[in-house]
Amino acid sequence: MASLQLCLPFSSTSRSQFRFSYGRVRCSSERQELFSRIAPVYDNLNDLLSFGQHRIWKRMAVSWSGAKTGDNVLDVCCGSGDLSFLLSEQVGSQGKVIGLDFSKNQLSMASSRQDLVSKACYKNIEWVEGDALDLPFSDCFFDAITMGYGLRNVVDKRKALEESFRVLKPGSRISVLDFNKSTQPFTTAIQEWMIDNVVVPVASGYGLAEEYQYLKSSIREFLTGKDLEKLALEIGFSRAKHYELSGGLMGNLVATR
Repeated sequence: MASLQLCLPFSSTSRSQFRFSYGRVRCSSERQELFSRIAPVYDNLNDLLSFGQHRIWKRMAVSWSGAKTGDNVLDVCCGSGDLSFLLSEQVGSQGKVIGLDFSKNQLSMASSRQDLVSKACYKNIEWVEGDALDLPFSDCFFDAITMGYGLRNVVDKRKALEESFRVLKPGSRISVLDFNKSTQPFTTAIQEWMIDNVVVPVASGYGLAEEYQYLKSSIREFLTGKDLEKLALEIGFSRAKHYELSGGLMGNLVATR
């Protein structure tokens, strides 16, 4: 998305309205359409497929981001907003949160969730349609960044991390939560068995079996934890550490600019 524009400070329009910044989507249209299709049942499926564990992983990801009261933070590939809402609670009413995603349907779900909850701090969230490969923000702008289940799905992982590096303030961190590409055959076998025998069958109950069958190939094509650390350091991050979660099924990269 070239030359996306975002007006700051945040707009004072009502919470029932959310602003989109438009531009060219460089992520594949197929992936964009996929996430638009699953948007209506995305949250329910996450709960069912992870047995609620995704809520723990996401809280850990936000904690690792280092976001604190009053910070200006970004949630890249925000989806329906889980990490954005957690970040909002972390930075408080004095902070600001931008949830960015390339799917209008996901952002619509996030905005609807925002309207349904009366927490005062949630007023500090702004939803922006944008591209993780071409972030519409100035250099050194954010105090922390999160990305949940997004890096694996972008077409250029290096560029996505480079963009996050660019908009992060020096000394600030990005926390990237995603499926882990394990180097252990046993862990990989369990992961693929769960996708075939739990994830896809459950998704099929929502008419979304085809949409979730991509998971196995996307994990196979993803980077291992060590490769993610190496990539982050090559880009210019001063420190990078990848943590395996839930026996290596999930992983979280923490990188400091």
